[in-house]
Amino acid sequence: MLDREFFTRMPEAFQELERAFAALPEWDASVPGAGRLSEVLRESARRLGDNYPYFHPLYAGQMLKPPHPLARMAYTLAMWINPNNHALDGGRATSQMEKEAVAEIASMCGFATHLGHLTSGGTMANLEALWVAGLLHPGKRIVASAQAHYTHRRIGGVLRLPFAEVACDTRGRMDPDALEHSLRAGDVGCVVATAGSTAAGAVDPLPEIVQLRRRYPFRLHIDAAYGGYFTLAANLAPETRAALDLLGEADSVVIDPHKHGLQPYGCGAVLFRDPAVGTLYRHDSPYTYFTSGELHLGEISLECSRPGAAAAALWATQRLLPLTREGEFAQGLAACRRAALKLYGKLRDDPAFFTPFEPQLDILVWAPRGATTTEVSGRSREVFERAAGNGLHLAVAHLPAAFFAAKYPELRVEQERMACLRSVLMKPEHEAWVECIWEILQRSMV
Repeated sequence: MLDREFFTRMPEAFQELERAFAALPEWDASVPGAGRLSEVLRESARRLGDNYPYFHPLYAGQMLKPPHPLARMAYTLAMWINPNNHALDGGRATSQMEKEAVAEIASMCGFATHLGHLTSGGTMANLEALWVAGLLHPGKRIVASAQAHYTHRRIGGVLRLPFAEVACDTRGRMDPDALEHSLRAGDVGCVVATAGSTAAGAVDPLPEIVQLRRRYPFRLHIDAAYGGYFTLAANLAPETRAALDLLGEADSVVIDPHKHGLQPYGCGAVLFRDPAVGTLYRHDSPYTYFTSGELHLGEISLECSRPGAAAAALWATQRLLPLTREGEFAQGLAACRRAALKLYGKLRDDPAFFTPFEPQLDILVWAPRGATTTEVSGRSREVFERAAGNGLHLAVAHLPAAFFAAKYPELRVEQERMACLRSVLMKPEHEAWVECIWEILQRSMV
């Protein structure tokens, strides 16, 4: 469960790290509280046991993917140095590792040139992208789909930029006609397209959005925090492939390595296609940037202190599993999508369930059948509880009832939103566990 066999390799790595500092004179490094260290560590382990089994294939609720064992080990190794990637003075080696790892992600997205860095997560990465958009189009609106992450509206408030939602189609994707209607007003500075919505894994229609940019002057930001890595997967539907192939058309992209990139929290990334936006970050620091004339990551980041350990973990993981379409990493993504399609097929073919649309990535939404939205909402919550009692952990999502009514006109709509079930099959191991998941669902029906 805890990859303990991998950690037997740590002593050799520690010895290699110690060799780099072998010339230092010995000193007495006292450890406060050393006498009770084991006791408190055991107590910590007991407290951490009060969690859902996020690492297990029977957990399919939220977007929680176990870090790769190498990422855990590289992070742990770097913590002995505890580098700070704000400046080269605090994280010389890990700053270079960050630049190399981010460059590989930018290449995966199709950026010929880029400026970018890691962040504490997708929220901060999106904040930076929209901050840049606001500086380049001051006072203009940010628009995002009604299924975009709620952080965009919040960020608009933080930046004091007007924000508006654009309607979705019945598959949770931005409606291009509704977007064009909004663009005609001439006051839109940035369109946020979503590549992998958190509720349903929907990918906005980027071909149509890119076409609109040729007629209307707006900045295109793609929030690919969840779905960006799927550009490497070989088994996408044609419409999803066509969308993700256009990541390189964006002015900025956000991707979260701590989702599908096999990294510990928190590790997000923001990328800008035009490196010239770096001039917007200019500031003076009389004590930080003095050891080198090279670019310090703190000079292109709104965040200051950031863990160099996150960069070490990401660099090591990508060194082991390169971001190539035919590689082992990409095969893991394809396995996640196969798992979602397999479970979707079982749900679709069973008359006991509503399945509004086929998953685009590895997230699917569905519900036990009922005559009314009220009945379906209640049954969804009951199945959620029963499944958890049987060891299967799902999530309850509240989505527009129109998503279901479009396919099932017999459903009587009593309220605009309806509770349904969501499965996130983001572990490659899920593919082998679909039959077990299905068997538990059958036992959990009411």
